[in-house]
Amino acid sequence: QVQLVESGGGSVQTGGSLTLSCAGFGRTFSSYAIGWFRQAPGQEREFVAAIRPSGGRMYYADSVKGRFIISRDNTKNRVYLQMNSLKPEDSAVYYCNPAIGSSLSEPLYDYWGQGTQVFVSS
Repeated sequence: QVQLVESGGGSVQTGGSLTLSCAGFGRTFSSYAIGWFRQAPGQEREFVAAIRPSGGRMYYADSVKGRFIISRDNTKNRVYLQMNSLKPEDSAVYYCNPAIGSSLSEPLYDYWGQGTQVFVSS
């Protein structure tokens, strides 16, 4: 198993940028595909982006394609989510989780960390 801790959230204005970090604890971090998911108040948690273990392929939700970039540094046990051109509808708590499925859009674990809050003001 691997434990993940999210950080990097904050408050920005529309059009701004933030970079989230997902820190992995465990020697097998580099063997997991990692995904970012988000949940806004009153809404279900949704897939945002995911990256294969080697970092060779990335997947994005249509709503963030072209604006968000997922990357990873296995030497540091880190996965990053660079978020550009942020919109108010991107406001949510962002979580990372090992990802599974053909497009890595499903979380492996059914438990979640504390996440990191992103608020985009209009």
